[in-house]
Amino acid sequence: MSGTLFNIQRFCTDDGPGIRTTVFFKGCNLRCAWCHNPESQSSDVQLMFFADKCIGCGKCSKKCPNALESCQLCGNCALYCPEDAREICGREYSADEVMDEILKDRAYYEASGGGVTFSGGECILQIDFLCELLKLCKENGIHTAVDTAGYVEYSRFERILPYTDLFLYDLKCADADLHKKYVGVDNTLIIENLGRLFDAKKEIWIRIPVIPTVNDTEQEMLALRQIISSRGRPSRIELLPYHAMGEHKYAALGREKMSFPVPADEKMQILKNIFS
Repeated sequence: MSGTLFNIQRFCTDDGPGIRTTVFFKGCNLRCAWCHNPESQSSDVQLMFFADKCIGCGKCSKKCPNALESCQLCGNCALYCPEDAREICGREYSADEVMDEILKDRAYYEASGGGVTFSGGECILQIDFLCELLKLCKENGIHTAVDTAGYVEYSRFERILPYTDLFLYDLKCADADLHKKYVGVDNTLIIENLGRLFDAKKEIWIRIPVIPTVNDTEQEMLALRQIISSRGRPSRIELLPYHAMGEHKYAALGREKMSFPVPADEKMQILKNIFS
């Protein structure tokens, strides 16, 4: 069993309780205008070129079998670049390879009440690989969390329910038209799946990105609060302020990005008070 990942990050403290290893799956069926991991969207392996790091030494061209005229994703340009200006994003992993990385930090999970979080992209799109990893984690007594945007058929959730301790569930906008404009799809299925997970008595943390000019109004947050409270009671609701730290990745992929302002601390507190 294998799947495509773009990162395995150890010692994470923001993706669930305790110290965690976060496994990032490649591929997403949403196109959030504010996405800070655009390399997660395509399920394909990609080459990223960070022009601001390039010193023009020419080693990449010399090592490339096609002299940079075309790319076969061999990775030579990234391997020999002295400034890490080129990067191959994504590779296929076996379940055993991933578990080898996860098990390195078992002692930290046990000491901190942590575990493993499967994220993305949308990890549930690679459902067979995700299910296999979740089963292996439970066999090893490791706490599991699945970070999802919820835009998948519920039958996929049903497959992983027995092996998932916590769902980190993203909600973007309450208004369906606003959701479609900035995320690319309607939010009906996402809201329905949230209700089904509450009905299944699963622990859920709600995570809401706060994007100025999109959903940073009290009206939107009150509507999101109503959606949540009418379906169940999450263990936690987190409001995540927009940040621009991923913008350079769009240029590295040859893509343009919409820009948004960073929300002020005072505004964030007002919106948080709505949920408290």
